[in-house]
Amino acid sequence: MKPLRLTAPAAIHKRVRLPRSKSLSNRALLIAALCPGADLDAMEPAECDDTAAMRAALRDEESTRVNVGAAGTTMRFLTAYYATREGHTVTLDGSARMRQRPIAPLVDALRRLGADIAYEGADGFPPLLIKGRPLRQGATIAVDGGVSSQHVSALLLIAPALGGMTIKLAAPPVSRPYIDMTLAMMNDCGARARWNGTDLIIVENKLYSTPPGHVEGDWSAAAYWFALQCLLPQSAIILEGLHPHSPQGDRRVVDLMERLGVTADFDGNSVALSSKEMPEIDRFSADFEDTPDLAQTFAVLLCLKGIPYRLDGLATLRVKETDRIAALQAEMTKLGYRLEAGDDYLAWDGNHTITCYCASLDTYDDHRMAMALSLTATRFPGVAINDADVVTKSYPDYWRHLAQAGFALRN
Repeated sequence: MKPLRLTAPAAIHKRVRLPRSKSLSNRALLIAALCPGADLDAMEPAECDDTAAMRAALRDEESTRVNVGAAGTTMRFLTAYYATREGHTVTLDGSARMRQRPIAPLVDALRRLGADIAYEGADGFPPLLIKGRPLRQGATIAVDGGVSSQHVSALLLIAPALGGMTIKLAAPPVSRPYIDMTLAMMNDCGARARWNGTDLIIVENKLYSTPPGHVEGDWSAAAYWFALQCLLPQSAIILEGLHPHSPQGDRRVVDLMERLGVTADFDGNSVALSSKEMPEIDRFSADFEDTPDLAQTFAVLLCLKGIPYRLDGLATLRVKETDRIAALQAEMTKLGYRLEAGDDYLAWDGNHTITCYCASLDTYDDHRMAMALSLTATRFPGVAINDADVVTKSYPDYWRHLAQAGFALRN
């Protein structure tokens, strides 16, 4: 795809039907595969690359080689699922970047349960050769939750089919709201799973009995529209499909954006955004360990608002679709914002050196880079986003929705 050049309107007056949550969708799909009588074809999950990869793999039960592309959740969930499929052998692979994303904590845990999994490339990374077999029933197992919450969620999702499980977290979990999301959906579908203290999760010996229901809208996708409301305060944006009491951790965007003058008014499953006078902020600080998918949005937004900041808890951004910390540094430098970074933080001192505003910004095969960088069009008319079609990973209609909201888009 040619670079996509964007120019933002002065204000947005638009009602947006958000995509369904891909995080909830992939959990729902795996539960449905383990739930007697559930029909995968009857479900209405998110329509995006990640869930398409999950659905395709679960539908084709005879495939011996599955490539999930860049879908990290799909890779982790299917690793656990295939390990339980007695008599079936599959090679599970992904994109070049996926082969650099760590999966050892999950593989190690599954092996301790009796799984037959071998690395076909570098140890600790896909591709994996998985030979399904019966696993230990009712086991107690230690898991490192400090690399990815998806490793913990993958084990939790298969636990009801293994006579229950007790998971001892050997390290504090990152992105804990995603584990809470998994537990909530498991319980909604008839299983029984709960925290016991801060480092123990107990899954009882109780099978799934109820297929997953409606998948709500994606709060991660909503964050970009909250940011646009903040940047274009004369706007009035209505977002449809969001649950006010969602288990999605990224609902936190409501509270974070309120600090920047954005008000969210709920009416059923719709949220009306408006702007009030923003309080004077000398420096913005927040910890994103539990909600890392919001970090890129705020790193870009705060620069554009001219607010110095320090964002902490970003260690997992180093091992996402790209090294998101390094990518943000590189691309924001093109626009005159020099970000300071460490292993787990990003900071900006508020100094801005004007550069050519028609910069061409790279997306690093990362959907969230593309959508976060789209915000720059509100300050840099004509900015170009390279490989813009990468948004199909989670929000295929994003550019179409921007065009309907008044953005000028041209290749």
